[in-house]
Order: sequence, then structure tokens, then C-alpha cells
Amino acid sequence: MSRTTHRSSRLRAAAAPALATVLAVSALAGCGGSGSGSDSKSVTMWTYPVIFDEAKNKAYWDGLVSAFEKKHEGVTVKVETFPWANRDTQLATAIASGKGPDVVYLIPDQLPKYAKNIVPADDYMPADAKKDYTDFALESVTVDGKALGTPVLTSANPLICDKRVFKAIGETSYPTTWADLESLAPKLKKKGFYATSYSGDTQQTLNMTFYPLLWQAGGDVFAQDGKTTTFNSAAGVKALTYLKKLVDGGYTDKDLVTTTPKLEQTPVAKGKVACTWQNTPADVEPFWGKENIVVQPPLKDVKPVGYGTVGALSMLKGANTKLAGDWISFVAEPKNAAGLEKGAGYFPARESAGDLYPGDALQKAVGDTLPTMTAGPLQDKAREVMGVLAPEIQAALLGKKSPKDALDTAAKAADALASRG
Repeated sequence: MSRTTHRSSRLRAAAAPALATVLAVSALAGCGGSGSGSDSKSVTMWTYPVIFDEAKNKAYWDGLVSAFEKKHEGVTVKVETFPWANRDTQLATAIASGKGPDVVYLIPDQLPKYAKNIVPADDYMPADAKKDYTDFALESVTVDGKALGTPVLTSANPLICDKRVFKAIGETSYPTTWADLESLAPKLKKKGFYATSYSGDTQQTLNMTFYPLLWQAGGDVFAQDGKTTTFNSAAGVKALTYLKKLVDGGYTDKDLVTTTPKLEQTPVAKGKVACTWQNTPADVEPFWGKENIVVQPPLKDVKPVGYGTVGALSMLKGANTKLAGDWISFVAEPKNAAGLEKGAGYFPARESAGDLYPGDALQKAVGDTLPTMTAGPLQDKAREVMGVLAPEIQAALLGKKSPKDALDTAAKAADALASRG
């Protein structure tokens, strides 16, 4: 499996969870993990292939485990790497049966779901470390005023453009607004290019597809209290209407509204797309060449904003708080987290880490967009809401419903989910 195929699989896995996950998590009601206990001399951690290369991933974690165990005589740390697919179902089932890990790698929209099972990071995070985190990193793991994880990496999905496409149409400036992209679209189409690429497959996470447009229009997924959805606001209708214009005009590949082929089979990989916010430089580099990747800030309507995530380590209740906390803090030290961040092409979560990619103009350009990123809604029904919204967005793009009707239908179903305790 290629890096790009893996990334696509990971994104699909990050969409709506299986019903079994919802039921299992609902049944947990504050149960802990494996319950290794306060006297335990071992730490079990579950993680996922953040570093895609299996050998490099193993070498990274084996190195950290060895270094930690040397500093803590008699202590054993076991790091287990699981597939991205079905990770919520697996974790929820393990916690419910009392066989969960002591520490687990989670991203922001998972945190509210497991909040009752997580030991707040403030219980073990050193004060100087907390002050060192970037606002983006710390805010992305904070739910109801409590940090539910220790950030170990950050990422950004800016707008990226293919320099070759712009050269082919005689353009030297790149779009910064919706209007810019829309005005370029007819010229691109005339020369056989798409303005952008939109993945409307309902298994894709909306964090990477529709939500950036919603945020750029000034809208949001949930109301501030988290009890109702607001994606069917005027901003939401504007965002979906804009997207539908691109689909109807043939300015994005309509086949991708319903299917998700391997990246190498898409117009993006074939050099037929001007700009995209749904792929990273690492995704397209094998196809475009590093020298042809132009990194731009996220597109702007009302404001420029894109999706970025934060990878964090969370401690589950029942663990030896002191020992598991020491392990988490050890991994999160800038010098130790750097191996994970660089191995996956991501960025530090702490200010003191400095520049991981000196001399790399491409990575610097991506890193510069981090302040414009958001990790998306921190609400325990966020993924279930995606599950009812995605089919309605697809229906609108296929012309089966108007954008307003589609969003209103989704909002009715989503509000029932969001308000459910």
C-alpha cells in the first residue's frame, strides 16, 4: 500500500463510526481501561501507524521504550500499533470489557466521546510543558475546560496548487479566495483541467471536504452550546451552493462525488487539477514533483481557515497515573516527539521544538499556515452528525435536492443526535 493510499484509508476510517462503537461508548458510563492500577509497573499504549513505514514506526517506538525503561528500573512499556480502520469500535469494545490500554493515541474529535474514560492531562502534565504548547495544539484537546490529551504533533491542510497547470494556462498568480478560483475555472476547463477536486463519497470525513468551505463562509457545524447544529445557516447554504456550482460547471470531477478511487487513478495524480485542499504535499509529491507544489493559505470567503489535526496521547482511567503520566510526558518532550513528527511529515505541538525542517521551503510554507487551521468540532456526536450530513451533501451535488433542503433535512436528523445525552 502506498503512502497516499494509506492516507486515504485513514481519512475514510475517520468518518462516521460503526453503530457498535456508538452503543459501546454509550454503555461505558465512566468505566476505565484495563485497570492496571496505581501499583502497576507496566504501561500499555495503543497507537496507529502515524509513521506509515512499518519498520520505521517500530524502530521509533522501540527506541523510546528502551530509553524510558532504562530511566525507570523494573518498568515495562508495551506499545501496540493497530490499523486505523475500525479503531473506535475496537477501543470502545476493549474499554467496555475492562481490557483497554493505559494510554491511547487520539485525535480531537474522538476526545469528547471518551471523556468519561480519560484522566485529564492536567492531573499529570508538568506546568512548564503546558505553557509550551501552541494555542492550536492545546485548544484542540480541551473539552469543557479540561485538556483530555497531551499533544505530540500537529498538521495542516492548506490549499495546494499544481504549478504545471497554471503554466499551461498562462497564469502566474494563485487563488486566495472563492471568487479567484471560480473566475479561473472556465479558463481551466477550456484547457482540459479541473479547478479543484472534491471527494463527495459519504465515507470521506467532512473535516477534509465540506467543513473547510463552511468555516470559510463564516459558518460552523454546531452552536456554541453543542446541543444544536448550525451547518444549515446562510453560511452553510452559501458554501454548498458554491460547491454545487463547481460540480455543475464541470470544474471538478463529478465521478468523485460518489466514488473514491486510489489517488493514483484520480485527476489530481494525473496533473489535471489546479488546486486542492483535500490532499497534502506529501500525498501529491510522487505525482507532481516537489518543485511543482505551490502552498497557499486556505481559501477565503469571509475568512481563510482550513482543517488541521492534533495527535495526542490520552490516559485512560485505571492506569497508574504517575507511571503512565511519566511515559506520556516523556514521549511529548520535543526531542522525543520530533521523531514521530518528522517520520510522518507533521509539525511540533510545542513552541520550544523550533523548526524541524530547516532549509525545506515546502514544509516551511505548510507550517506557516498552521495558525489558520482548526481541528473541527469537539462534540461527542461529531462523527455521527457527519454520518447524516454527508449523504445530504451528496444528494445536493447530484441535483436530487436544493442545497437548502439538503442541509435542513440533515440538520433535523443531526439535532436529534446532538441533543441526545
